[in-house]
Amino acid sequence: MTTDQLFDLPVDRHYERDSHLWIRRDTRTGRVRIGIDALGLQSLGKLAYVSLQAVGITLTQGESVGSFEAAKMTSDIVTPISGTVVARNEDVLRDPLLVNQAPHDGGWLFELEPTRWAEESEFLVSGAAIAPWAAAEAARIGGQDG
Repeated sequence: MTTDQLFDLPVDRHYERDSHLWIRRDTRTGRVRIGIDALGLQSLGKLAYVSLQAVGITLTQGESVGSFEAAKMTSDIVTPISGTVVARNEDVLRDPLLVNQAPHDGGWLFELEPTRWAEESEFLVSGAAIAPWAAAEAARIGGQDG
């Protein structure tokens, strides 16, 4: 996994522009794993609680799949891709700080069997577009420390 060096965002995935959710597609199964990126966590602060819908529920892009409660705010988790929830990270439900500690790895939130990947993924940030998007978002959110 390589990352954008300045913002430590893995470039092996897609990002939703507004919610700062990352989406990594498994090319073998077609399933997508979803989590929140470090920039999104910067605006939320330390997570105190994470709730997620049950495995088996089918969601349309833009529907709530759960919520975050954090030091700075409470926020809905809105699915960036339509599909059926096939897994959720029970570890983060028990210990939400895992999301803050490893947002791009062990702090993932849920997995979907996508139903409209080809159409919906076109609107996500990926590849060479990640670095300029991350720079603009970091400036908007409040910049980077150091």
